[in-house]
Amino acid sequence: MNIPRFPFFHSIGSWFVSVFLFLFGFQLQGVENVSLKLEIGRALDKGVTWLNSEQNATSGHWGEPEYPALTGLALRATLGHPDSSLVGKFADNRKAGFGFVLSKVQSDGGIYGKGLASYNTSICMMALLQAKESKYEEVIRKARKFLINQQADFDKKGELDNTFDGGVGYGSRWAHSDLSNTHLAMEALYYAKHSLKSKEGDELDLDWDAAIAFVQKCQNLPGSNKEKWVSQHKDDRGGFVYFPGSSMAGERESKNGSKALRSYGSMSYAGLLSFIYAEMEEDDSRLLAVREWLQAHYSIKENPGMGEQGLYYYYHTMAKALSLSGIKLIKDAEGKERDWRKELALELLNKQDPKGYWINENGRWWERDPILVTSYALLALERVYYSL
Repeated sequence: MNIPRFPFFHSIGSWFVSVFLFLFGFQLQGVENVSLKLEIGRALDKGVTWLNSEQNATSGHWGEPEYPALTGLALRATLGHPDSSLVGKFADNRKAGFGFVLSKVQSDGGIYGKGLASYNTSICMMALLQAKESKYEEVIRKARKFLINQQADFDKKGELDNTFDGGVGYGSRWAHSDLSNTHLAMEALYYAKHSLKSKEGDELDLDWDAAIAFVQKCQNLPGSNKEKWVSQHKDDRGGFVYFPGSSMAGERESKNGSKALRSYGSMSYAGLLSFIYAEMEEDDSRLLAVREWLQAHYSIKENPGMGEQGLYYYYHTMAKALSLSGIKLIKDAEGKERDWRKELALELLNKQDPKGYWINENGRWWERDPILVTSYALLALERVYYSL
């Protein structure tokens, strides 16, 4: 028997099915996101509660008192919790914590104790900005000026004639610039620029072009970086190293027999963040190259190129960079779309101790310190929570 076909009605039927499946799938995704947010919320409750229980009751600091950045990170993790009632529960802790931070303000405007001046200032400045209290404005302005003055210009002539010109270092016996400190300073100065109203006498600003010129010298991208160490290997192209001439991920032999530096995960996300804070155009080849590298080396099981070393710093920079980029799905090396928010959240949820803290058994870069690592984990989870 021949059944007559009606293409128009067949098309309409297919369209209804497609719409139904799309809407149903969207609803399922929404339910899944709500469920994940509830899980993250519980983890944040436990983590923030544990973190505030570890505050020094006498001085108000967290971790080593000589490094107020640890207190700044703990304050940021607490302030970032999505439940205002829980944040309010720790109002006294916050007051004491900010009191400690203010006690570390130096006559030059920096916020530090025993060295690592720019690192500590950048992070404490971010905590003060996040508090959104007018009483901290003058401290923030002086800290801003201090950070701007930390930008390297080794001959003091305003010319980029030194490899490290334009960047920012630790501000102590490690005189040269590095990508980690540079991107943290750029972060604090970016948010200060967009948060503070311009004021007479504020004409001093970071030389953003010089900062990007330094950041560019940390990128394994032969077309834009002429440094001798730049790798031609496809596994390095577009990624970043710690500073020009040094990579924590080590070296590889290049075709001409010279030593080339390997790219690695945490610094590649720091490089991407630097481009974001400098408000680089989306189609810039340097920005596109680092995104391609990060896709090809996507992982939530390790810090690519470094394994367990600096893993939570990696999680923190990853969550910041991808959420600020508005990226919800990332294609891995096989071209498979990965929901980085879900995967990162579940990884962190599984790593959380029942008491509420996180720790990295690999202690490089202080990551055996539960105050530091818990702050990184909470900040990463908060980024995921707000982006869902």
